[in-house]
Amino acid sequence: MAHCGKRLQEVRDVIAAAHKDCSALEKLQFYDQWATQYEEDVSVLEYKAPHLAAMALASVYPLNRESKLVLDVACGTGRAAEELQRCGFHLFHGLDGSAGMLEVAKKKDLYQELKQSMLGQGQLPCDSEKYDAVIIVGALSDGQVPVLVVPELLRVTKTGGFVCMTTRSNISNLQYKAELEEELSSLQCKGFWEQVLVQEVEQWEKATSEKEINQESDYIPGVIYIYRKMSTPSIVS
Repeated sequence: MAHCGKRLQEVRDVIAAAHKDCSALEKLQFYDQWATQYEEDVSVLEYKAPHLAAMALASVYPLNRESKLVLDVACGTGRAAEELQRCGFHLFHGLDGSAGMLEVAKKKDLYQELKQSMLGQGQLPCDSEKYDAVIIVGALSDGQVPVLVVPELLRVTKTGGFVCMTTRSNISNLQYKAELEEELSSLQCKGFWEQVLVQEVEQWEKATSEKEINQESDYIPGVIYIYRKMSTPSIVS
């Protein structure tokens, strides 16, 4: 048990480093170095987001999943695509800022296309109206991908297609979550998409900070959002 406790604390320290305030180059270097240990580390946290998000997206595609082209944004090592494949999806393109993460993902032979791209800094390197579905798991959080990437997720999705997003609901991420939900609501009010699903999850992953552990649970909550695209404006703002 002492070893397990030490291992969890080691992972918490790694996650804290991932979310620290640093330059984009420093963050990419961190993820490049973390890539080979990433999956082992998040398994210690019992990180459920890729599985839960894949199940949620599958729920809005009861038929013909194998023919749907999915863009996996911030794809990392490919865990979301693995879960989506288990649900019957087969066509994946992936984007990530980290060359190290992309190298791990490439070895899984899940993606027909992988591109390195700094997320939240200008347009995604994808055509408008290209994808049946877009998914971003884990990256929409404080210190990670900025909220301003959301209109780009909308732009590259086909009209009638779905965008699936996740974020954490823990104390340190509440401001980011509020900003994200404000953007989601704003785009809906403008008629660009409609909300299809909001799924709150109490046990999202083990808390990565001692201050977020309470007497009831050492897990933190998270949430999944799915929106259906209604239109493609010439400029999304």
